[in-house]
This record gives sequence, C-alpha cells and structure tokens, in this order.
Amino acid sequence: MRDERLFDLARMLLTYSLELKRGELFQINSGIGAKPLIKALMIEANKVGAVPLLKLEDDELSRLSFEFIDPEHPEFAKEVLAKYVQWEMAYWEHVAAHVDIGVDENDMELAGVDPRKIQLRRTATKSVKDLTIDQRKWVYLCWPTMAQAQKAGMCYDDYYEFFIDVCLVDYQKMAKDLEPLRELMAKTDRVRITGPDTDLEFSIKGIPVRPCAGKANIPDGEIYTAPVRDSINGTIRYNTATNYLGHEYRNVRFEFRDGCIIEATADNDADALSRLLDTDEGARYIGEFALGVNNRITKALGNTLYDEKIGGSFHLTPGNAYQDAFNGNKSAIHWDIVCIQTKEYGGGTIYFDGEPIREDGIFLPAALQGLNP
Repeated sequence: MRDERLFDLARMLLTYSLELKRGELFQINSGIGAKPLIKALMIEANKVGAVPLLKLEDDELSRLSFEFIDPEHPEFAKEVLAKYVQWEMAYWEHVAAHVDIGVDENDMELAGVDPRKIQLRRTATKSVKDLTIDQRKWVYLCWPTMAQAQKAGMCYDDYYEFFIDVCLVDYQKMAKDLEPLRELMAKTDRVRITGPDTDLEFSIKGIPVRPCAGKANIPDGEIYTAPVRDSINGTIRYNTATNYLGHEYRNVRFEFRDGCIIEATADNDADALSRLLDTDEGARYIGEFALGVNNRITKALGNTLYDEKIGGSFHLTPGNAYQDAFNGNKSAIHWDIVCIQTKEYGGGTIYFDGEPIREDGIFLPAALQGLNP
C-alpha cells in the first residue's frame, strides 16, 4: 500500500534539506529494504528535474568487502584503496549531493572484522569522506527495520509510525526557535556540565555555532559547536549505550586533562574501547559539543541518529571536528556519545559563563522557552 507521507518526506528531503536544482545529479545510498522511500525519492526528483544515481548497500556484503585487507601486510590494500580514492574523487566532481538511508539489520555485523582493517580503510579513504561531508550537500536518515524496532523495544508498526512522526516535524519553526540559543552560544566562553558522575568545564570561545533543523539529519534537532581543543578538564559519564564499528559500549566514562582523554572505561569491551581511542592522536580529543532539542524523541533507542537529537540531551564527541565548527582536531573517527539530562535519566545542569542555562533538560532563559517540551 502506498504511504503518501513518504512522498511528503521525499519532497522535504529534496527541496528543503538539499535544495536540489534542475539538472543536478545526486546519489541515493541505501539498502533495498528502503525501496518504498527510494521510489518516492526518484519520483519526486523527476518533478524537481534533479537526476538520482542509485547505490545499493548491504551490511553483510559490506563486511565481506574488508577481506582483501591484510593488516600484517597492508601495502597491497593501501595501493588498491589509493586507486579507489582517485576514482571516487573524480566521480564526486559531477555529483552535487547525496541522500544516505541507513537500513540497519544487524548493528554487530562488523564485530568479527579485525579493527585494524576498519581503521586502515577509514584512514585511507578519509579524503573522500571529508569531500562528501564538507563540500557536498547531504542528508542522512534511517529506514525503520525490524532489528531497529526490536532494539527500541517497540513493535514494528509503532516504530514505523514513530519514524514518520519524528521526521516530519516543522523544521522551519525549529530553526526560528534555535536562533536565540545560537546567539547565546556564540557569545559564550566557558561551559560547565554537571550531573551524575559528571563535572567538566571547557571553552567554546571563538568556535562557530551551527543550528541543525532538517538540513542534514532527519530527524533533526540539535545545535553544535566544538570545545577549544585543549580546554576540557574533568570527568563525564554517558548514560546511553552506543554502538560504534560493530562494538557496543555502556556507561562510557572519560577523564580529561587539557583536552585529552587520559582515562576511559566502559562496562564492556575495554580492549575495543582502547583501540578505538588509539586510532590516531585526534581520537582522544573532542571534535563536537552539541545540545539535543527534538522533544518528540524522549528516550534512547540505541540509534545515534535519534539519540543525539533527544530533547534534554547533549553529546560530546571524540574525534574529527566538522569544518564549519572547526577547533583544529582531525581524526579518522567521529563518535557521537549521548548523555540525557532529563529527570528520568538522573538530571543535570549546563552553565554558560557561570549562569545555569538548562536544568534537568529544561531551558531556563525566557528567550529559549520555545525549545522546551
């Protein structure tokens, strides 16, 4: 049965998020499971005059694509990946944008892959990722799957309706409501965050502030900047589980000294955590600080795309900084880990230059009331 709301979503992605013009080429990266949305995108693209290029992906086949990499003798893999990068860079000269649709059937599909293989390929292809993220228009969303519904603790029908509801919000209103917060953050120097097993301080002075209201992620609802690279001191404990490169981590706790993570613990997979943070020098520094403001998302679902937008949350991200909020940190990783500060999750307070701005997930200044539930 045709769901007309998917055509509303496709139209929003193409005309609002990407602002595609007639004659522009754009790539759809997706799994075949999202076929209903892919069809809607292709039909709506024809109305705009934009030309879709389809690239189908699959978690299981992606795992097999690492087989040619021998971490003990990486010369051949580096040679092959250099050719791949050259081809991709030439391809993207002609492509204006991309829609990335995650179709996640098994978050642990890469768990059996040697982490050295993953790190080698990510490092070798970083220039392609930087180009497609920093120099091309893009939008990312996750198609609802049975696996994701199960992880969220919902039946599939309810999860599908949740997906539609949180994606089709009034992003123009959200953008307007975020503007006072952007202005406040732009003139803020010191940030302090307190909560259960959390007390840390850092500066955001001079780092650009970017509100996100439907232009890059769907669902959206966050505002991000980055800490001054060496300014973070203190401790933080994240209270949501996070999956990265096939490994799940719970109760991640970091201790910072002069911006660097000097101690890291989690309830499980300590070796994988250590390897991840040793990917390169930048992996132990923070590349993003963001506040979540999408109040239709109220609990952690185990999917970062949703969890980082939770109203009353924040994320402090080890790894690469975005070019449009750059603090000098470069890394092959960008690991968004979320901490929720609503009362149900233990509460917490965020201070800007000594003044409490958000307490237990609720913004306090009058100018920010539009962001509250």
